[in-house]
Amino acid sequence: MDPTLRNRTVATLKNEIPNLPRGLRMAAKYVVDHPSDFGLDPIRESAKKIGVSTYTLVRLAERLGFGGYDEMREPFRQALVSAAAEEKPEWIDGLREQGVLGIVQAEASANEMAIVRRTLEGQKAAQMQRIVAMLSEASTVYLTAVRASYALAYYLHYVGRMALPSLQLIPRHMNSAIDELHSAQPGDVVIAITFTPYSRETIEACGFARRKGLKLIMISDSEIVSPDFRADETLIASVLSTYHFGCYAGAMALIDTLIAMLVARGGEAAQTRITSYEDLRKHSQAYWTPQKKP
Repeated sequence: MDPTLRNRTVATLKNEIPNLPRGLRMAAKYVVDHPSDFGLDPIRESAKKIGVSTYTLVRLAERLGFGGYDEMREPFRQALVSAAAEEKPEWIDGLREQGVLGIVQAEASANEMAIVRRTLEGQKAAQMQRIVAMLSEASTVYLTAVRASYALAYYLHYVGRMALPSLQLIPRHMNSAIDELHSAQPGDVVIAITFTPYSRETIEACGFARRKGLKLIMISDSEIVSPDFRADETLIASVLSTYHFGCYAGAMALIDTLIAMLVARGGEAAQTRITSYEDLRKHSQAYWTPQKKP
């Protein structure tokens, strides 16, 4: 079997998604986002996870030129690499012996470590370097997110601006992100952070940015956030969780890695800004610390 068939199939799906009807679009997005599960699961299980009929998966295979569903799934099965499960730390097993909440703590801890590992393993050095260069060379970098993702954006802005003074967190002053992007110029860059379920406000801002000719970097759990636009670069972070809401430890680790690279790229100027900020914090701390009486 052609070893490139899996990657070519994924690339075709990404290009075709905007042109697909809703059911096929959902199936295509699932294959792109979960290639390992797609390669392992039988057709009924995949259809159940996606929320479509098995016939929809058959139609998708035929649309891509395959003879049937199994033929489409086969390159994904072949691409799976068996790996021995990593030995879990003893302290994880110790937590499981501490009652019901101990089990919950153990599972959550193991999941946190796993999603950080999966997220960082998935980042390609060449792409990270392209993104750092794009951000460093832009006149203005806009950063936007809402709801839970806003905390990530706030942290990236708060720390990242010392390495990247052009970084602006939007929206400000109760405006919308689109209001803030109205004066942006071609060549400026937008960083958008959003995870399932994707924010309508963020999607609209991304579409507006692309129509204005701005460069777009996504930090998300999928390369396909909307069929209406494609980002220049997308950094994927795993957000799988043991509870209802997403877990953002992987995304935070990814952002920390990006900041470290921006600081290195910023050189002496970035180091000077960091030193100045640290001196300011020391002065503030000294001001508020009660002085001992002689």
